[in-house]
Amino acid sequence: MKFNIAKGQGYFVLLAHLGALITVIAWGSSFLSTKILMEEGGFTPVEMYVYRFAAAYLLLLAVTWKKIMSNSWRDELTLALCGICAGSLYFITENYALRLTTTGNVSLLASISPIFTTFLVAIMFKQRIKAGVLIGSVVAFAGVACIIFSHGGSMELHPGGDLLALVAAFCWAIYTVAIKPIIPNYTSLFITRKLFFYGVITALPLLFIEHGPLHLSLLVDIAHPKYLFNFIFLVLMCSLLAYLIWNEAMKYLGPVAANNYLYMQPLVTMIAAYFVLGENIYLLGYIGCVLIIGGLVISDKWKASISPRKR
Repeated sequence: MKFNIAKGQGYFVLLAHLGALITVIAWGSSFLSTKILMEEGGFTPVEMYVYRFAAAYLLLLAVTWKKIMSNSWRDELTLALCGICAGSLYFITENYALRLTTTGNVSLLASISPIFTTFLVAIMFKQRIKAGVLIGSVVAFAGVACIIFSHGGSMELHPGGDLLALVAAFCWAIYTVAIKPIIPNYTSLFITRKLFFYGVITALPLLFIEHGPLHLSLLVDIAHPKYLFNFIFLVLMCSLLAYLIWNEAMKYLGPVAANNYLYMQPLVTMIAAYFVLGENIYLLGYIGCVLIIGGLVISDKWKASISPRKR
């Protein structure tokens, strides 16, 4: 019986790795749909966030309406914190960072989130970080830098924007660590719905104070169905399913192993841009690919897990 339980657990862990990979592929390729809606449709970043996650929230509410509140106010406040950190606050800081610094800086600094997560887990849960985690993270982060700057870009210091990009990365790490204790107590459907709710309601004030027309009518424009198709992809795959799978994957992988998959996002974006937009992949991009995959292997295989500190 013990053997069967262990074997079954191994299958779930394997599925969790696959789920994390699928999620990162969705998030990494979402920029294509976002680019069409923002550059061609005129949607603002705030509109994109509110419409996309509000729609995903309503879909989840339709199937989870029987349970509205958490089991305790402590859990409710934790979910509110996670919804803000993984939603509106993350979104606001990252988008304002893009106004104050370069895109390369934001992409690179946002990739520090797995490192923040590793140290937060070690501090909050009093666990020791194994060498494989740190070495694998550094190698993967170097790969991210290679991909981001493979088109000839360079790192330029812009303190205000760079600091906001780091805040965005830290916000995601806070969500990942804060959600860990309550994940076993609720379904991924319930957790994801609560995250979307608190993220949307805290972003609504930004939508109301924005100047300019709203673009909801484009989503029902029969003459331009591409807007609706791309919006549906963002809602169903990149928001609803991606967050559901991600929260489920963290149950089996833990926050550190799951967050390490975020290093794959620039790699996915580079490959998607090659096939969809025809952008070239340069030598530095291939090196980055090898470093990212190598870093993930090191983190997973070379004593990558974190263990309790000896007292």
